[in-house]
Amino acid sequence: MFRTFINAWKIVDLRKKLLFTALILLIYRIGSAMPVPFVDIVTDEHGIFGEAAAGTFVTYLSMMTGNAFNYGTLFALSITPYINASIIIQLLAVAIPYLQNLSKEGEEGRKKMNKITRYSALGLGLAQSIAYYFFIKSQGFLMTDTSGKEFTGFWAVFQAVVVILCYTVGTAIVMWLGELINEKGIGNGISMILFAGIVARMPTTIAGLFQYLDMGGSKGQYYVLVPIAAIALIGMIFFIVWMDNAERKIPIQYAKRVVGRKMYGGQSTHMPIKVNMCGVLPVIFAGSILSLLPTIAMFTGTTEGTFWHKLTMVWLGQTHPVYGTLYFLMIIFFAYFYATIQYNPVEMAENLRKNSGSIPGIRPGKPTSTYIQNILNRLTLIGALLLSVVAMFPILYSQLAGLLGAQMNLAIGGTSIIIMVGVALETQKQLESQMMMRHYKGFLD
Repeated sequence: MFRTFINAWKIVDLRKKLLFTALILLIYRIGSAMPVPFVDIVTDEHGIFGEAAAGTFVTYLSMMTGNAFNYGTLFALSITPYINASIIIQLLAVAIPYLQNLSKEGEEGRKKMNKITRYSALGLGLAQSIAYYFFIKSQGFLMTDTSGKEFTGFWAVFQAVVVILCYTVGTAIVMWLGELINEKGIGNGISMILFAGIVARMPTTIAGLFQYLDMGGSKGQYYVLVPIAAIALIGMIFFIVWMDNAERKIPIQYAKRVVGRKMYGGQSTHMPIKVNMCGVLPVIFAGSILSLLPTIAMFTGTTEGTFWHKLTMVWLGQTHPVYGTLYFLMIIFFAYFYATIQYNPVEMAENLRKNSGSIPGIRPGKPTSTYIQNILNRLTLIGALLLSVVAMFPILYSQLAGLLGAQMNLAIGGTSIIIMVGVALETQKQLESQMMMRHYKGFLD
């Protein structure tokens, strides 16, 4: 990977693209640290939400925004409204005929879908900004007048409008920065912004591990647990690389056909299907849904000892066995759900038949679609189980630490590692393809 970046740096065009991408990410990180008018920046190490955010959707949002969400800065919402809008529009495209037709209209349809997604992202950003403002206000993080009282009347409305607009505009700016990377930089803009936010938390993660080493423990537990955590995180990186590159190759044989005086087809090839065909989406969906109730409870408050408190703060806490079991089952469920949306065996079999292709030993038509469906079912299960290993590791590790009498929660989870490694591999492949295009002389030379 490092050799790829070094070779790309030697090419003038790619060097300009790399520098442009780095500049955009620098602007993003500056905006993530830029305060919003009328909002007091919290200097406490736990940020605005404090330790109450542990095990809620806020933990996920803070990770995705590089901790900007936890400190109420300009890019506090980051790219999450756009990601949520993209997922919603993609799911609606299966149920709504108009969106389904747009997705099949080629380049023009894709532009219209992107436009709908952007407007939907702005709508979600506005709704999240309003909710975020009222939570900040309820927690006393808004500026007050000279007497220490909250603003009233016109100034209260003006304060609310300024804060909400700042967060909404911040969402629009982040979307624009992502599109600039797509047009003039290297890599996928949205993925690169997510990557920058997660990497920004790495120093905090490393510092946290050293703090655990300083604690030591009554029996020296942390001296054993911290090295195990460091080795396991490195091992997970290699595991995710292997998982991302693993694929099932379905053999395809094309029949010979004569067109005019030329003969076409007759070659043997394969149809590659990735084992982890859904990426990190099942993990994100499962974590988001399970964190919904604890997040609502954090905003509304709970009474200790009630069923609502036990459900949201105990059973759905990230270290509880109930949460771990539901998390595992929902990852598998969403893996199958997303694979069903993404792959259509009937359409794949029909495309093979139209192109005079077939799977050796399998008859065209329904037998081919059934064969592909069985392969997809097995690969989806294997991919979901592999994803579960990475996603469940922080939970299982916390349980192991608890058995040894230590309280240790990893600041970086499986979702973060999957996103980081996936974006790095995607960027490397794009750089390699760009270099191959520039070094290919063509048949005329």
